Amino acid sequence: MPEPEQQNEASAPDGAGEPPKTAKQLEKERLKAEKLAKLQAKLDKKAAAAPAAGEKKEKPEKRTKEVKEAAVYTAETAPGEKKDLSGPLPDAYSPRYVEAQWYSWWEKEGFFTPEYGRPSIDAPNPNGKFVMIIPPPNVTGSLHLGHALTNSIEDAITRYHRMKGRTTLWVPGCDHAGIATQVVVEKLLWRDEKLSRHDLGREKFIERIWDWRREKGGRIYDQLKSLGSSYDWSRVAFTMDPKLCRAVTEAFVRLHEEGSIYRSSRLVNWSCTLRSAISDIEVDKVEIPGRTFLSIPGYDEKVEFGVLVKFAYKVEGSEDEVVVATTRIETMLGDTAVAVHPQDERYKHLHGKFVVHPFSTRRLPIVCDEFVDIAFGTGAVKITPAHDPNDYEVGKRCNLPFITIFNDDGYIIGDYGEFTGMKRFECRKQILIKLKELGLYRETLNNPMVVPICSRSKDVVEPLIKPQWYVSCSDMAASATEAVRSGALKIVPEHHTKTWYHWMDGIRDWCVSRQLWWGHRIPAYHVSFSDPSIQTGSADDEQYWIVARSEEEALTKASERFGVEASKINLKQDEDVLDTWFSSGIFPFSVFGWPDQTKDLETFYPTSLLETGHDILFFWVARMVFFGQKLLGKLPFKEVYLHPMVRDAHGRKMSKSLGNVIDPMDVIRGITLEGLHAQLVGSNLDPREIEKAKAGQKQDYPQGIPECGSDALRFALCAYITQARDINLDINRVLGYRFFCNKLWNATKFALLYFNGSEKFDTELKASEVVNQMDAWILSRLSAAIEACNQGFETYDFAAATSACYAFWLYDLCDVYLECLKPIFQSGSEQQQAAARRTLYVCLDYGLRLLSPFMPFITEELYQRLPRAKPAPSICVASYPSNVSWRSSKIESEVEFVQKAARIIRSARSDYNLPNKTKTEAYVVCTDPAPNEILKRYADDLATISYCSKVVFDGEAPPGCAILTVTGQCEVHLLLKGLVEADKEIAKLQKKRDQLVQTVGKLTQASQAADYATKVPAEVQAANETKLSESQAEIERIAAAIETLKLM
Repeated sequence: MPEPEQQNEASAPDGAGEPPKTAKQLEKERLKAEKLAKLQAKLDKKAAAAPAAGEKKEKPEKRTKEVKEAAVYTAETAPGEKKDLSGPLPDAYSPRYVEAQWYSWWEKEGFFTPEYGRPSIDAPNPNGKFVMIIPPPNVTGSLHLGHALTNSIEDAITRYHRMKGRTTLWVPGCDHAGIATQVVVEKLLWRDEKLSRHDLGREKFIERIWDWRREKGGRIYDQLKSLGSSYDWSRVAFTMDPKLCRAVTEAFVRLHEEGSIYRSSRLVNWSCTLRSAISDIEVDKVEIPGRTFLSIPGYDEKVEFGVLVKFAYKVEGSEDEVVVATTRIETMLGDTAVAVHPQDERYKHLHGKFVVHPFSTRRLPIVCDEFVDIAFGTGAVKITPAHDPNDYEVGKRCNLPFITIFNDDGYIIGDYGEFTGMKRFECRKQILIKLKELGLYRETLNNPMVVPICSRSKDVVEPLIKPQWYVSCSDMAASATEAVRSGALKIVPEHHTKTWYHWMDGIRDWCVSRQLWWGHRIPAYHVSFSDPSIQTGSADDEQYWIVARSEEEALTKASERFGVEASKINLKQDEDVLDTWFSSGIFPFSVFGWPDQTKDLETFYPTSLLETGHDILFFWVARMVFFGQKLLGKLPFKEVYLHPMVRDAHGRKMSKSLGNVIDPMDVIRGITLEGLHAQLVGSNLDPREIEKAKAGQKQDYPQGIPECGSDALRFALCAYITQARDINLDINRVLGYRFFCNKLWNATKFALLYFNGSEKFDTELKASEVVNQMDAWILSRLSAAIEACNQGFETYDFAAATSACYAFWLYDLCDVYLECLKPIFQSGSEQQQAAARRTLYVCLDYGLRLLSPFMPFITEELYQRLPRAKPAPSICVASYPSNVSWRSSKIESEVEFVQKAARIIRSARSDYNLPNKTKTEAYVVCTDPAPNEILKRYADDLATISYCSKVVFDGEAPPGCAILTVTGQCEVHLLLKGLVEADKEIAKLQKKRDQLVQTVGKLTQASQAADYATKVPAEVQAANETKLSESQAEIERIAAAIETLKLM
């Protein structure tokens, strides 16, 4: 369409030829022009604001929630001085703030010593006494969560008894840990200087260990203090301290003099890497399913285990052969016989004959012994008396030669041609090759077996015959058995007594020699003579060994025994040291100064309780009982409490190579994943295992470990304690108790707002003085908690005690009582407020005292801020609550019913998506007067805890109510009309119901699978069943809610 011609402006004036416009038209045009102008301005503004082509539009900054930094204690308070409490409580709980300064003050004030508040340690105390020693941790570096568990339990017990007014002593200390420490220092020496201990020599190497001990030893004690452990540090003991060294020597000498210690050549667990005998507890019994290749120290290639090799011995002077089988083919070099069962018909014709050894001139007799199982294998067994425990016994019975084929380093010794000088597992391969060449090899079978591995060196343990010192245990074991049977010694939990009897009945004499340099050197001297005319015995002859307290005493004894003047006698002290468990076995009395008759020994021995892990019931507990009864004639303690072992959240044993060994300080203070990785790099872990450990850490702690604080860690560990043998520790549960600490903090901080003024309070409150009914209820609940906590401590039921504390603070005080106080302090009478204030004080004071043994830091911080009329200087020396008379089962039953009604109302409010600030009206309809009267009596409290504006009784409920069933005789009609938009809520509920129906369908389908019961773990099945039943119940509730909404 062509554009219209433009008019010449000069040719005609505006409006020429058009009728004049009315005022209305002009106004309309003016408004239109204004609209167009506004639109144009808007468009211009938009165009100006638009970014140029190619420019990236800037996104507005996201508003992030402001995170306040955790409070830190910054006051300039000298160590040992009391914490500055002049400022207000920080807004939120901060472990670093709370745990600062208290411990050094406790220690300086002497609260942890038995002398505190008494004229002397032996002053009579009607409350009795409580004494316990630490299971001394190894000096090798730092504590792990197993130590944290031990200390959490023991400190809770100790603090409880101290608060009960007893003369209380908990002795700290550290164990020199012979093998463990020597291995660590040897590794460091090689890593840093490429030197062995032999390069340095014994004296200089021991100096290096002492240097390391001085550098690292204090760290363990610092960790124990960070945990809040209330030890008497004035009595700290290290097993290599002079006082304890003297006690070790005295114990050895006395036991030898009365015939309980002797020297003998027997089979021992030998570690070729350590070149030392090791105890049974240091042998890991590794089960393998069959043919397996393991990495062994000193070998470049992995070594084969889990196979049974069959080979033949030729019968001398005939064509017959006897086929035997072994899992350790290299030991055949030390065979001295072949054994058969005397009743085995297959071999009766060979009785008394010999087989020929293929690699030596040795003739091996065919002997008869009933230990042989006719039905197993070929019924013939090779006998290597010097390298197998069973064969050792056969060798003694049949008077066979004992031939050692390995030296201390695991190399073949003896006249075996090409095999001599080989490493034992190199020899294993070569013997197999040679047997095949000689036509004596028969077959190799897959064989599930247990491989004994040295826990320290990871080497395969080799049974070797060595001359060693032994403690005769049979008589001491009989006494220890009788102590438990008679009830003189009580073991808790009781099921561990079966293990006790099992160990005692099958007791073997204890090898106490260790071929180490670090430890208590055995006080035994071998005697030789400078006069060649006097016969000198070998090192195996016990007659030529003198046991004495010093070299001077040994010289005197030797002179008397041999009738030789001292100048002709040469003494050489045994190079070996004592098994670490020997010094640990006398720890309960060596720490008190034995053999001297000190005041401490007289007052504190025997101790009250020995608390430790069940894994060392025999290795430590039994030996303390042995030595206590033998050397002092008294049991070292009256009770033994054995706690479970700590495993990770997956139930795995704590292992550095898995990356699940956690330093308690990392849980207390928090640590990043990178920080955890860095600890691995700085450890003694094999470089090949570091990556595996890092992967384990990343899986379990992808964000690192959050700061939980000492109180939360202690509480969590005690809460885990049950009768089970193991606990699977989940750090998330520890974090949950850190949130509990925050709840505790906020509740106390809020409650303290009600105490404005100078009035001080005490805990002397009689039930008859209670004014408000909810005061009576909370005091009854407090009374129940006090009873549960006392009973829990007395019976070592820590789960019950922690649960009682947790439930009182969280469910009774915070969720109910503090809520019910709000209306009283808003509109109650002066008398009601005064009564509530007094009751609230009692709850805070006693509630903190109940928690104090488990959570010493936060309870001290809060206790010090209470308006106390008769203050103890510290909560740790305040009395533990007991014997209160506030319990009322009637009141508790009534409030429990009120709480049930409140829960049903709150659940309904949740179903209808009503926020707490939206108050509802509740109409109670009861056909039975009893529940009606209860709810009426607590009407105000019911309204408070169920977020209702009012609760109406004996009146007709208006339309638009949801009907809620409390009991068969009691309903609550909850007014919803005008509070919810029915259509919207129905849509929401239908969507939620559809999701739940899908969940139910999936769970049902999964549970109906054929292999569900066998393949799915039991805990997963249980979780699925719970989820299924909860989902089905929620679907029913939603259906009822929808029907109610449809009626509105």
